[in-house]
Amino acid sequence: MHGLTLAVLVSFMASVAVPALAERAVPEGYRLQAGDIVAVSVWQEPGLEQLVLVRPDGGISFPLAGDLEAAGLTIGELTQALKDKLKKYISDPVVTVTLQEIPGNRIYILGRVNKPGDFPLVTRDVTVMQALAMAGGLTPFADEKHIKVLRTENGTQRSIPFNYKDIRRGRSLEQNIALEAGDVIVVP
Repeated sequence: MHGLTLAVLVSFMASVAVPALAERAVPEGYRLQAGDIVAVSVWQEPGLEQLVLVRPDGGISFPLAGDLEAAGLTIGELTQALKDKLKKYISDPVVTVTLQEIPGNRIYILGRVNKPGDFPLVTRDVTVMQALAMAGGLTPFADEKHIKVLRTENGTQRSIPFNYKDIRRGRSLEQNIALEAGDVIVVP
């Protein structure tokens, strides 16, 4: 009897223990970007349940709804757009959209930091200093004065200088800019 109760408890815990990414870490106003993966399901419609990738052009495709723009929308806005499209075929559809992965929204930190790599950009207001903290800070031999943020805008890459030493001293705080998806921080 004890084994059966434990098995039921473990099964129950496994079904509720891990909330979707949207419930754990994504802020309320998060806007979808190319590369994001969302789970879409329509209540009592088993054929209308699938993972959907936000394509590089910002659109998604979903059965009966066809193609629609997703990039720039919140989860709530995408849910409403899908409901509106599905109303032609299903009376009063109950649509659930949850964010599963955000692989397209990453920043990259290279060079003389303690933990170089790529990091998820869940919120839009991560600054250079916060990103450097995510990478474990600078190593003792890092060149604090010549850090660069590489950013691609309209197909052209530009370099934005960042002087860590000035920031540490409370000067030139305007250079502690908010990062965008795809930014690369290079610490020489």
